[in-house]
This record gives sequence, C-alpha cells and structure tokens, in this order.
Amino acid sequence: MTVIETAEQAMKDTSYLKALTELLYQLADDDFIVSFRGSEWLGLAPHIEADVAYSSITQNTMGHAVMYYNLLEELGAGDADALAHERSPEERRNSIYLEKRNGEGSYLDEPYYDWALTVVRNYFYEVFKKVKLEAVALSSYQPLANIAQKVLMEQPYHLAHWKMWLKQLQDSTEDAQTRIQARIEQAWNEFGDAFELGPEKKRMKEFELIAGDLKAKWLKEVTATLNNPPSRTISKKLGCGRNGEHTADLKHALETFAEVYNSDTEAVW
Repeated sequence: MTVIETAEQAMKDTSYLKALTELLYQLADDDFIVSFRGSEWLGLAPHIEADVAYSSITQNTMGHAVMYYNLLEELGAGDADALAHERSPEERRNSIYLEKRNGEGSYLDEPYYDWALTVVRNYFYEVFKKVKLEAVALSSYQPLANIAQKVLMEQPYHLAHWKMWLKQLQDSTEDAQTRIQARIEQAWNEFGDAFELGPEKKRMKEFELIAGDLKAKWLKEVTATLNNPPSRTISKKLGCGRNGEHTADLKHALETFAEVYNSDTEAVW
C-alpha cells in the first residue's frame, strides 16, 4: 500500500482525490445530520441524565463532522463552514435513514418526538460508524487514518450508551417492547443504503482508502444485541443517499440548521 501523507500528495492524482473526497463527504455528512437530529432533543430526553449524555454525544459527533470537513477544505473542496451549511440536499452523501425526522411537530412548537426511533437509529448508526471507522483506520490517506483512530477512542462510549437504551427497552414493558420492535422493523427496511459507497466504490477499494465488508460486520454485532432480529435481508427502499437521493426531511433540516448562518454569511463565527 502506498501511503499518502499530505493533501498536496493526494491532489496530484485526480482519480485518488475524487475517491477520497467522496468518502470524506459520506463520513462528514452522516455525522452532520445525526448530530443535527440529536440537537433537536435538547431538553426533551426522558430524564436529565439522558439529556446530558445525549447532548455530549451530539456535540462530539458534530466535532467529528468538522474534522472531515476540514480535511475536505485542505483538499481544495471549499471552505469547511460552507461545505457544512451551503451545499444543497442533492450534494449531500449521508444515508437517507439518518435524515428521518425525530417525529411529528417541531422543536419550538409541539415536538412529538419518538424516543424509540431515536434509540434504534443511534444504535444502528453507532455500530455502523464503528465498523466504517475501523475500515478506514488503516486507510492509505494518513490524515484520514489518524482521525479515524482518534474518533475510535471515544466512539465506544457513544455506542455503549445507545446499546444500553436498546437493551432496556427490549426488556421493558409490553408497550416499550412493541414500540422499539416496530422501529427496528422500519429501520431494517431503510438503513441499507448506509453500507453503500457510492459511485467511487471501486476506486476507494483500489486505492485502499477503505477495506472490508461493512454490512457483514454490522449485522453480526447488531443481530447479537436484538431480541428479535428481522429474518429478512436489510434493505434501502428509500433510495441511496450516497448517490444524492434524499427526502424532504433533509431539506427541512438543512434550512433549519443554516438559518442563523444564512442570516449573515460574511460573519466570522
């Protein structure tokens, strides 16, 4: 494997650069939208301990997104803030399931949010994030490998938090079990595009930017945690976010998140 240690080296090969930036957008955009959905729960979690823990996880996750956007800036993709705030939904590469709204209503009106959805989504995502980070921790692009190794040191705490919630709800009241199982079944129909690598998949593998079977490793860990794992194949009936396919939920999220930023794009934050 040829190790690329600097952005300047990566930018010399247009094919390598294209595959690398595509991977970075996936990593950044996944964390970005997950952290946004997490921020909507501020003050609304089931109890104060959960609220504090979730807020901390959300802040960390956005910090991870920032590191990837900064790598993209170093590679000439544009200003990191602009990459986070100004790109259209069609330019985003996050998994579609991750952009799903937390529930009906809105934070400032009547936030009828669903904790079962949030627990399932975050647990599924954190397992996936661990698997994908492990797959890029030995990436040929050294700056990315360094970040992956750094994030992997704190990400286990995020995963442990959501695994605990999932286990508790699966073993709780009949109502809780019904709600959590319904969200598991729904996610099984929608989470599949997370495992896709998009149009640059072949080159990502050829350049050794990422390796391994993400889906197989994810399934092994998740099915060991679920009391009643679905027997069917996990699917992606909503489409593929890695190809820029998204729902109205993402458009609404981006407009909400960037409202202050767009009020004065020349401001220094």
